[in-house]
Amino acid sequence: MVGRWWPLQAGASRCSTHTATWSPTCTHVSTAHSLMYLICFREKCSTAAEGISWQTKVFGRDRVKFLESLVVGDIAELKPNQGTLSLFTNEKGGILDDLIVTSTSEEHLYVVSNAGCRDKDLALMQNRAKEAKATGCDVNLEVSENALLALQGPAMARVLQAGVSDDLTKLPFMTSAVMAVFGVPGCRVTRCGYTGEDGVEISVPANRAVELAEMLLRDSTVWLAGLAARDSLRLEAGLCLYGNDIDETTTPVEASLIWTLGKRRRAAMDFPGASTILAQIKEKPKRKRVGLTSTGPPLRQHMPILSPEGKTIGTVTSGCPSPSLQKNTAMGYVENEYSKRGTALMVEVRKKRCPAVVTPMPFVPTHYYIVK
Repeated sequence: MVGRWWPLQAGASRCSTHTATWSPTCTHVSTAHSLMYLICFREKCSTAAEGISWQTKVFGRDRVKFLESLVVGDIAELKPNQGTLSLFTNEKGGILDDLIVTSTSEEHLYVVSNAGCRDKDLALMQNRAKEAKATGCDVNLEVSENALLALQGPAMARVLQAGVSDDLTKLPFMTSAVMAVFGVPGCRVTRCGYTGEDGVEISVPANRAVELAEMLLRDSTVWLAGLAARDSLRLEAGLCLYGNDIDETTTPVEASLIWTLGKRRRAAMDFPGASTILAQIKEKPKRKRVGLTSTGPPLRQHMPILSPEGKTIGTVTSGCPSPSLQKNTAMGYVENEYSKRGTALMVEVRKKRCPAVVTPMPFVPTHYYIVK
């Protein structure tokens, strides 16, 4: 992936990071990162290679039954080209990965999940597919070699509409369509993203990805973005990062992701870890993911969260300064009794106790596009 995007990165002020088998760029802006990111995403538009994600297609008559044996969501209720956020869970109720599932009009399920979990996700799906086929189920997997390109921000619709014939006003949040984008045929455009802004993710043939990005960048309102900028936005939007905020030791209930559980699935108790997860809904979990704000030093992953009396009650899982709020934002897990909004807590920063307040997420309003 780094090879395909290097022509665009060359000459930009940047630092690189290593994610799974990818080398996505960390930043494309220098010392003025916070201000520049605010302009790029919150006021204009930005594009980035989604090297942190990978794509799978699930075919076959029993594709819905197959995927529902692995995730908590109600995939059967999805309309053509509608998608949903869901979770792979284990038998203990832990989250193996988060993913977006779209039921396409081309008679397959389109799955986008984390590249860092690719090996275990693929093994999970392949092993379950083998078991399903042994019982006569019709299901087949296809790993897509397409690149994934994100275009996010208030100017997204104007920029993209100039290069497509489909009417984007008829493409609401969490739906997708296959279309030619600036002359590149066969792209799947999904109206979603990881920033809280109106945006799309474009699945594009890998050999045309740089070409498409270059065409988008011809518009002066479109900027290149790296992981650091997008991490600031996803935190402001209250979105989880797998490996930081959710993992195999956290359940959907603890992670405040109960809404991903389909009502039919809850009633049937037919998803992995259902007994543990549903028991937590009824009895309430011992800990809960919350948002935190602070005017002191930046809050970072692994910092202890303390009660007003100084007792360790949890840990920060993500944190960074918020350019939008001009204060520090973070999320983490605390004992349930301390999870109420407005609760005054402390975070231990370099052996000093700094005040923090439990704050509702998202920290800033989201701007997902809904057709009225």
